[in-house]
Amino acid sequence: MRGEERQQSALFSYISPESRVPASHPLRRIRALVDQALVELGPQFEALYASGGRPSIPPEQLLRALLLQVLYTVRSERQLMEQLDYNILFRWFVGLGLDEPVWDVTVFTKNRERLLAGDVAQALFTAVLGHAQQARLLSNEHFTVDGTLVQAWAGQKSFQRRTRRRRRGRDDDPGNPTVNFHGEQRSNTTHASTTDPEAQLAKRGLGQEAKLAYHGHVLMDNRHGLAVAACVTAASGTAERTTAVALVRAAPHRRAHITLGADKGYDTRECLARLRAAGVTPHVARRVNRGAVDGRTSRHAGYLVSQRIRKRVEEIFGWLKTIGLQRQTRFRGTARVNWMFTFATAVYNLVRMQRLLLAEGVPG
Repeated sequence: MRGEERQQSALFSYISPESRVPASHPLRRIRALVDQALVELGPQFEALYASGGRPSIPPEQLLRALLLQVLYTVRSERQLMEQLDYNILFRWFVGLGLDEPVWDVTVFTKNRERLLAGDVAQALFTAVLGHAQQARLLSNEHFTVDGTLVQAWAGQKSFQRRTRRRRRGRDDDPGNPTVNFHGEQRSNTTHASTTDPEAQLAKRGLGQEAKLAYHGHVLMDNRHGLAVAACVTAASGTAERTTAVALVRAAPHRRAHITLGADKGYDTRECLARLRAAGVTPHVARRVNRGAVDGRTSRHAGYLVSQRIRKRVEEIFGWLKTIGLQRQTRFRGTARVNWMFTFATAVYNLVRMQRLLLAEGVPG
């Protein structure tokens, strides 16, 4: 018998969003991990908000919404609000009822600014890492460090001389002027971006295109590939080597003497000396003919293990750029870019942790 199509919808629904989300859905385990971390951030939220005035968006719901934006690669806050309006899964994860109104985009952005100023991303990253330590997912002896370029939210035409020259004549399109860079020597000392002055012109390797970018850094634990530290600095030729020492010194739960895997970019005498002074055995890939790594380090079997495992850090960068919205940042300034990069890395850890805990049979 053919079923009858009914255009008239029911007036009431007695099924809650909680019952509509499958018990095996990955977001359930991530939601449990996030809620545990948000409880620890409660005192910090109290310090960010005044005791009186109009109630704002709850910071817990705001962070869960931002987490969904990273997880599902939602390109803008406007699209995120549209998803929250009709997506039952999103409403359940954030904590909105089916009848609750969705926030205005401008209100959401203004409330997000408070979290940016409060360094909440680093606090969330630390809280998530603490739960990974409790679950014994981290080692305290073997690590890997690497860096990547995060393209800035600025076009090449905005990279102009610091002392502007007057142009003769009128441009056919003042909003998008015609610029000819051929034959002009451009560098970070003589030029700066008018859109994002903190962005630097940089390129990843020889023969590649130079772009306005920032440098993202990650310190990875070798046991399960979790990020134990993350930050963003200005893009420069020495940013990776300089930041590596700072990340190692700030690494939580580390032993006095650790090993650190890295690629050939870290194989300089100055970098290796600073790492050894910080209690690090540098398992750095050797440069051909002019490398600073000698037989004292490379002759051990652990060196080969570190060289094999260090490639796993590229999985973190791959996830951050293809899913975590970090191929090109939507923020301007080192502080804002660093906030979002750290937050996205914390989300990566949550995704990785829920898979590891599921494999080990830990109940969600």
